[in-house]
Amino acid sequence: GDRSGLRGSAPASSQPSSPALPQINAEVFALTYGSLVRQLISDFEDVEAVNKQLEAMGYNIGVRLVDEFLAKSRLRKCGSFHETADVIAKQAFPMFLNMQTSATRWSEDGKECSLVFAENPLTEFVDLPEDLSKLKYLNVLCGVIRGALEMVNMDVDVHVEKDMLRGDEYHELRMRLKEYKDERFPYTEDD
Repeated sequence: GDRSGLRGSAPASSQPSSPALPQINAEVFALTYGSLVRQLISDFEDVEAVNKQLEAMGYNIGVRLVDEFLAKSRLRKCGSFHETADVIAKQAFPMFLNMQTSATRWSEDGKECSLVFAENPLTEFVDLPEDLSKLKYLNVLCGVIRGALEMVNMDVDVHVEKDMLRGDEYHELRMRLKEYKDERFPYTEDD
């Protein structure tokens, strides 16, 4: 069919500076993810086990996604955790999820911050029933961030701090830098 009337197709001069990636329909992605979560709930029958599985799945995605992100964004190595968090918020989230977010609420030591966002394609069609109030629906994003940052030598903890599915006013993922991994090889020349 004729696609010229699709919204969002802008002239090349007004395109964002980061290269556009082919986007699957956000609704299809959200519904597919919802089906996956429902299947995990059915398979595990324990919300904590589902939460762990979602984080582990996200981790595996993040480990693989970081190379694509670095290649498409043409970024040089970030100089700090602060810069890394800004890149995640301002480039990675928009690139892969078409979401606007910000890195905010920094700790005094600069090792903790929050990614805060109100619009989220993953939760657009979701209502959590009372018996699933402990489900961390966004744990997959925590895992993606942890896996991606591990590939660039940062060991981080990421958890869901606030969730609109549980009645909060916005979503908040809290990130804490545990340590920078040593980039040297784990052996010496004498081995």
